Amino acid sequence: MKVGNEIAISVKQVKKSFKKKPVLKGVDIEVEKGSIFALLGSNGAGKTTLIKIMTTLVKLDQGQVKIGGYDVQKDSLAARKLFSLTGQFAATEEDLTGRRNLQIIGELNHLKQVDKKSTELLKKFHLEAAADKLVSSYSGGMRRRLDIAMSLMSEPEIIFLDEPTTGLDPQNRAAMWKMIKSLRDTGKTIFLTTQYLEEAEALADKIAILNDGIIIKEGTATELKSSLPQGMIEFSFQRYEELSAAKELLKEYRLTENKDNLTLAVATNGSIEQLSFIFKQINEAAIPIASFTQKLPTLEDAFYTFIDDNAKEAK
Repeated sequence: MKVGNEIAISVKQVKKSFKKKPVLKGVDIEVEKGSIFALLGSNGAGKTTLIKIMTTLVKLDQGQVKIGGYDVQKDSLAARKLFSLTGQFAATEEDLTGRRNLQIIGELNHLKQVDKKSTELLKKFHLEAAADKLVSSYSGGMRRRLDIAMSLMSEPEIIFLDEPTTGLDPQNRAAMWKMIKSLRDTGKTIFLTTQYLEEAEALADKIAILNDGIIIKEGTATELKSSLPQGMIEFSFQRYEELSAAKELLKEYRLTENKDNLTLAVATNGSIEQLSFIFKQINEAAIPIASFTQKLPTLEDAFYTFIDDNAKEAK
């Protein structure tokens, strides 16, 4: 792989169906070397299928995937030497120690100085104190860290992380974010899938949104947010019935509903005239508002807007 803005991962018009049901319908992605790329999507969007195709675990039906310039279909062995994959569930051996888990990976890859490399990774991932304890005694966060450490034993240039923080508490999630950033800072290319919008925004140099088998939007977090109208106004309600009534009243606008917080964000053109008209509509309908605030679009606003727009276009 060359130094510079070389494309570390290239995905072109990838299609995949299972039992004649299309899962991926022509996916295009390019990931620059030394960057963090986040693939966002709801459950069932096809994120895991795509990452399995990219890492040679599943064969594509049509299209092409290149890892470091190697076609994963034609040069799978060469491609595999460049990457590691950490799945949604830890691939550790519960009845072995953390150190032994690492050593086995090193031995399977015929690495030199396996013990030294294992010790270095245990230190890097803050697992020194638990190195000689059985993995069955590890917490979820420790197992996740060990899982990623194992994937680094072969010193890959590209790291695939499929839902890396699933099941972790906020503290362990924050620690994992820091760790992922540190890997990027050493020159690694990181491709991660996630359902957590804040995770993508905190980590990724570029974000792509996968929906209904295609990439519907791609860019930096700032670019994605700035593509929405800047006149967002968020209403808070005391009861869901009030939120629901406001949603029906304002259905001609682009809306983002949060049932948990009882809020409704309305995208406007930012003009005083339009804002005044919205307030007049709510007032005349006698819908009580607990509070309201003007706000800039969030990545969550952008994500759900793009999903909704894609669904409307598909009809």
